[in-house]
Amino acid sequence: MFYWFLKVFALGPLLKVIFRPWAEGLENLPKEGPAILASNHLSFSDSVFLPLVSKRRITFPAKLEYFTGRGLKGRLTALFFRGIGQVPIDRSSGRAAEPALAAGLKILERGELFGIYPEGTRSPDGRLYKGKTGVARMALASGAPVIPVAMVDTDKMQPPGRALPKIMRPGVKIGKPLDFSRYEGMEDDRFVLRSITDEIMYELMELSGQEYVDVYAQSAKDELTAQSKRRSGTEAAELPSTAAEADVRKAS
Repeated sequence: MFYWFLKVFALGPLLKVIFRPWAEGLENLPKEGPAILASNHLSFSDSVFLPLVSKRRITFPAKLEYFTGRGLKGRLTALFFRGIGQVPIDRSSGRAAEPALAAGLKILERGELFGIYPEGTRSPDGRLYKGKTGVARMALASGAPVIPVAMVDTDKMQPPGRALPKIMRPGVKIGKPLDFSRYEGMEDDRFVLRSITDEIMYELMELSGQEYVDVYAQSAKDELTAQSKRRSGTEAAELPSTAAEADVRKAS
């Protein structure tokens, strides 16, 4: 009820007036029955504007940290995500994420829509990164079609670290459903899972126009963090020699 209250009476109408999101391919969303919405992930706002343009409810997995925060802000965030019925997901490993995927399967069994970000985390630079195979496992286990969804310009509107989004028009492109019933019974074949996932990511690349990078987004983020630490360490190491040079100049 809290989900529909926010969407229909509270935040939804306000966001539509302020940001005027546009959408293409809404006819590809089924009017009833289960479906997996596989989306690229550019911004926190993705989980806001995709449900906003859909007449049906979409449930997303949300990172576990949103449910375990401390202090007033942490408790309010957890209350919000629980109130709108989102599913906590532990992204530390594939095995840790299994409870969220199992919850997603139950949602699909009820004939509802389940949204998932195959990249596993937000893109660090606006490019499209390698997909994880959880979406393929869900597709084969549920028999539900996979609908590719491309979010457009949400990274420009609300990049990581920006608390409030910039006022501009984000977009949503919804592709045609993908049917993987030809792989029925092969959900334990890792080559099949990778093939399905790569097919989904190719459709997302075509739909979004993003450059594709064949590495995981989290690996790219870890490398950027490591580079930043190395630069900071180099700068810190240079400071004593600079100070010593200054002392020598003073002495001379």
